[in-house]
Amino acid sequence: MKDFFNKILRSEAPQSKLSEEEQLKRQLAALYGMYAGIIGSEKVVLKAGKLDALELIRSEGLPDRVLGLQKLVFEDPTLETRPTIEEVPAILEQLEDELADLMARRVVEDKLEKKIAAKMEERHQEYVKEIKMQVLKEEEGNVENPQTLKKYAMLEVLEDKKLTKSVMELLRPETLDQIVGQKRAVEALRSKLASPYPQHLILYGPPGIGKTTAARLVLEEAKKLKFTPFAKDAPFVEADGSTLRWDSRDMTNPLLGSVHDPIYQGARRDLAETGIPEPKPGLATDAHAGILFIDEIGEMDPMLQNKLLKVLEDKRVKFESAYYDSSDPNVPKYIKKLFEEGAPADFILIGATTRDASDINPAIRSRCAEIYFEPLTPKDIEEIVYNAARRLKVELSPEVPSLISEYTIEGRKAINILADAYGVALYRDETAEKVIIAAEDVYRVAQVSRLTPYVTCKASDTAEIGKVFGLGVAGYLGSVLEIEAVAFKAADKGKGSMRFNDTAGSMAKDSVFNAAAVVRKVTGEDLGNYDIHINVIGGGRIDGPSAGTAIVAAIISAITGQAVRQDVAVTGEISIQGKVKAVGGVFEKAYGAKQAGIKTMIIPKENQQDVPENHLGLDICPVTEVQDALKILFTKQSAEVSA
Repeated sequence: MKDFFNKILRSEAPQSKLSEEEQLKRQLAALYGMYAGIIGSEKVVLKAGKLDALELIRSEGLPDRVLGLQKLVFEDPTLETRPTIEEVPAILEQLEDELADLMARRVVEDKLEKKIAAKMEERHQEYVKEIKMQVLKEEEGNVENPQTLKKYAMLEVLEDKKLTKSVMELLRPETLDQIVGQKRAVEALRSKLASPYPQHLILYGPPGIGKTTAARLVLEEAKKLKFTPFAKDAPFVEADGSTLRWDSRDMTNPLLGSVHDPIYQGARRDLAETGIPEPKPGLATDAHAGILFIDEIGEMDPMLQNKLLKVLEDKRVKFESAYYDSSDPNVPKYIKKLFEEGAPADFILIGATTRDASDINPAIRSRCAEIYFEPLTPKDIEEIVYNAARRLKVELSPEVPSLISEYTIEGRKAINILADAYGVALYRDETAEKVIIAAEDVYRVAQVSRLTPYVTCKASDTAEIGKVFGLGVAGYLGSVLEIEAVAFKAADKGKGSMRFNDTAGSMAKDSVFNAAAVVRKVTGEDLGNYDIHINVIGGGRIDGPSAGTAIVAAIISAITGQAVRQDVAVTGEISIQGKVKAVGGVFEKAYGAKQAGIKTMIIPKENQQDVPENHLGLDICPVTEVQDALKILFTKQSAEVSA
C-alpha cells in the first residue's frame, strides 16, 4: 500500500522539485481520496459532522487535516492533539495501514453482500412461486372436485340419521345405588378410590356384573368430594387389555406411546423434512390426573405389563430415538421436553379381569389393592330385570324375572334377554297399547338363541339313597355337582371292584381312594366285598380334592341304604383319618349352592372365616370330622325318602 501511494506521488511531480511539506500534503490528499472512494464523498461529510471534524478537513493547515483524517479513519471524536510536522510521516503510515485493512474488509463485504443478495433473490423467487401456487389453488379450487363434494354431502346426510340408543346404553346404571348385588364390592371400591390417597386397583369377578360401570361411577362421585385429588375434569380412559399390542422397537404402543421416526415411519411432514423424530403420547398420558381403566388386564402381553410397571413408578413415560439430537436448533420445544423429561402419566390404574389372581403379573398385584366382585344370585338377576323393565316402560308377567334368572347369572345377559323378549312381544301384538312381556316371549328367545338353563340340578325336599350334592368352582363361579354311587355285593367276597368316571380328573380319583379308607373306618365295611360305581353326573371335572367328603357320604349311603338330604351341599377334602380339611373357593361355592336352591351348606371348620354367617340366607355348618357331616346329611326328613 505504501508503494502504491508513493507511486501516485511520483506520478504527480518529481520529488526534487517539491518540499517535504508539499509531499506530505499530496500524500495526505491521496489518503483522503482513497477514504472517500471507500465510503463515498457524501458519507465523508456526514461522518465528519458527527465526529466534529468538518472544520479540520476543510482547513489548509497540514496538522488540522491530518487530525481530521485521524478522527474519520479511527472514528474517534476525542482526538484533539494536532501533530507536528515531524510526527506527520509516522501518522500517515498508520493511516495507510488502517485504510488498507478497511479496503480489504470492504472488498470481502461486497462479495458477501452479492452472495447474500443472490440467495435472497433465489428464496424470494421460490416464496413468490409458492404464493402463486397457493393463490392458484384457492382460485381454481383444486382441493375439492365434484367427487369429493359428493362424498362430503353423503357424510352430511348420514350424520342427520340417528338410531335410538342401544339397550345396554339406555339401561346402564346411572348411580351406584342402581348396581345390583355388589354392595360390599362397591363400598370397598369407593373407600379405596374416593380417598385423599387413592390406590391402584384390580377388580376380579365374572363378566357382566358391573365392574366397569362401578369404577366409572365411583370416579364421578370422587370428583365431587373436596378431599380427593380428582379434579372436575379428571378423565376416565378405558382400554381393552386383550387388544393392546406393541412391538419391540416401540414404534407402535397405543398404551404408553411411541416415537414416529422420520425415516421408517414418517413423522409430521415439516419434522420429517428436517430429520426430527416425533413422540406420540399414548393412553397413559391421556389418563393423566384421572383413571386408566384396563378391562381384561390379565390378557395383556407380559412384557407390556412390565413396561406399565415402570410408568406406575416414575409417573412419566420416557421416549427414546436414535434420530433425536438435543443440540439441533430446529427441534421444537415440545419435542425436546418429551425426549428429555418424558410425558406426564400420573394416573390411578384400575384393572378388571375374569381370570384367576394367579394369572396376573405378581409385580402389578403387589402395587394394587384387590377387590372381588360377587357372582349374581337369582334374586339379583330378578331385580335387574324388574329395574330394566321399569326404565323400558314395559310390563312383565309375574314369572318372567325368575324365568330369565334361570338362563344366566350375568346382569348384561339378562338385559339382553329382556330386550329380545321385548322385541318379540312388540311383534306378537302390534296393536296393543301397552307392551306386556310374557313367559312365552322369553321361551321364544331361548329357543332362537339356543339358551339352556344355567343351573340344571335343583335341590329337593325328598331324600335319596346314594346321591349327594357336592360343590365346585371354576374361576369366580361356584356350581353344584351331583355325585351318585351304587353298590352291589361282590360275586366273590373280597374281590369287589370300584369304578369311577375318568372325566372327573385324577384329583377326584385320589379322593375316591381316600374315601374307601374312611368308609371302612366309619362303617367297618370292607369295600372289597362290594362292586361300587361312582359317577359325577354331567361329567364335570373336579380339579381339586374338595369332593372327598361328598364321595364318602355317597358311598356310605349306597352300602348302608341311608337316604341323603337333597337340600344340603357339602365341600371339603377328606383325610384318611376322617378329618374334613380346608378347601378353596368356599365363598364362590356358596353362590353355586344358592343358585341351585340349596338350604344348608357344609364346609370345613378351617374355612369358617371365609363366609359370613347366614351368607345368602344359607345355613352354614362348619365341621371338622366326617361323622359331623354325615349327621347333617343323614338326618331324617319328614318328606318321603326315594330309593
